[in-house]
Amino acid sequence: MTHQSASQVVREFLEGPLTRPALLLWRRQQFLSREGHGFYFGLFDSFEAARDWLPKNPEFDQDALAEEYVNIRTKRIFAYDYPVMWWLDRAFREGATNILDIGGSVGVHYYAYRRYVDMPASLTWRIVEVPAMVSIGRKLASETGSSTLDFTEDLQRAVTEGTADVWMSAGAIHYFEHATPGLLLKDCKTRPRHLLLNKLPLHERESFITTQNIGAGSFAPMHVYNRGRFIRDIEAMGYTLRDEWPVHERSLYLPGHPELSFASFTGLYFSDRSVKAPSKQS
Repeated sequence: MTHQSASQVVREFLEGPLTRPALLLWRRQQFLSREGHGFYFGLFDSFEAARDWLPKNPEFDQDALAEEYVNIRTKRIFAYDYPVMWWLDRAFREGATNILDIGGSVGVHYYAYRRYVDMPASLTWRIVEVPAMVSIGRKLASETGSSTLDFTEDLQRAVTEGTADVWMSAGAIHYFEHATPGLLLKDCKTRPRHLLLNKLPLHERESFITTQNIGAGSFAPMHVYNRGRFIRDIEAMGYTLRDEWPVHERSLYLPGHPELSFASFTGLYFSDRSVKAPSKQS
């Protein structure tokens, strides 16, 4: 018996009807502790219900969460970044000069990717974030002379009034209560030609809302999306799915609901159907 199959047997046993109540109590205590960073827990009907259950906390709007972004993620890339950089490079070659980065932290993707991707001299990279990240991001941009970066706290205004060639969101869109790409595209002033969505919690079952321990004593509600519906909603707005990749560094285990757990998150690249996108073999 392999280690993986042995772990699966143990998990299935713990998820059984006799042991599940004790498992959930233990997992709940673990989830709410500092050792529960990255863990998921619970099923909820809405973000409001999830927040009512969670301890009062600032979620992502706190300086402590920026430390990893500033000191690590601005300086290196990860395996899941390579497909994004590949398609972003193609978008730049086609003339893209404006990016809307939803949940882009302090500018991590700009800082990390510019070491590997030739970016246009006229590039504008706008980031939508919570107030704490906006403040730290602006300070970092000023200190590094990164005038390319622009920050805002107002997602709706950025979408309805702004113009961008590329929309990207990496590991962030599912934390917004009413911000699925399909809905945002309906409201935007000018639709982007390219959509780069990375580290998405997609699975084959129905969509649901759960919560995550995001570290530094904070917790957040989040969506988990039905994969087919998520993609169809974007395609209905005139886009074609050009690429998809697994993000093995992210997985979701939901205690008490093994049927809703999955081994990897997903990355997606869409382009407007009016644009002849290059093939990945080119």
